[in-house]
Amino acid sequence: MRYSTRVKPISYLKANAAEVLTELAEVREPLVITQHGEAKAVVQDIASFEQTQETLALLKILALGEQDVAAGRVQPALEVLARLKKKHPAP
Repeated sequence: MRYSTRVKPISYLKANAAEVLTELAEVREPLVITQHGEAKAVVQDIASFEQTQETLALLKILALGEQDVAAGRVQPALEVLARLKKKHPAP
């Protein structure tokens, strides 16, 4: 995606807020807002924002898991499953 095609000045956002929100929801691509010619903010629809946050959370969990593996904080899966079954037997 080329963000250079999705750039608007803050005055455009102020004058066309409702249209911008509708477009964001339809297009689902972020909009870069400039002030005095400099990029100052990125506006995106809520669904895209939530998806990004979920993706970041999953990546963080993955990174933490990789750190545990690198530090040797691992156990064989069969041992863990056996402990869990012993702790929580099936009815």
